[in-house]
Amino acid sequence: MSIAEKAIVYATLILADDNVEITADKLEAITKAAGLNIESIYFNLFAKAFEGKDVNELLLNVGSASAAPAAGAVAASGDAPAAAEEKEESDEESDEDMGMGLFD
Repeated sequence: MSIAEKAIVYATLILADDNVEITADKLEAITKAAGLNIESIYFNLFAKAFEGKDVNELLLNVGSASAAPAAGAVAASGDAPAAAEEKEESDEESDEDMGMGLFD
């Protein structure tokens, strides 16, 4: 991650912490106050990326989406070896069906 990207991420976090709307002008003002000279394209990209989104909510929900698949994987761990064998077999069969192999 470049210094410009890091600076704009920090500026975004500052605005989000103050519950201020994230705009290109505000991001530019914060980075200029820090004495950084950053290309204007970065400000527009980040402003559009976070337009209408609550950054604080995004930060708080980072781990919640990945917890459900992990719990499902633990529950199905008894069937995991059989599923892995089936997948390996289907991958091999699919290569043969195409009429080409790895060393053709």
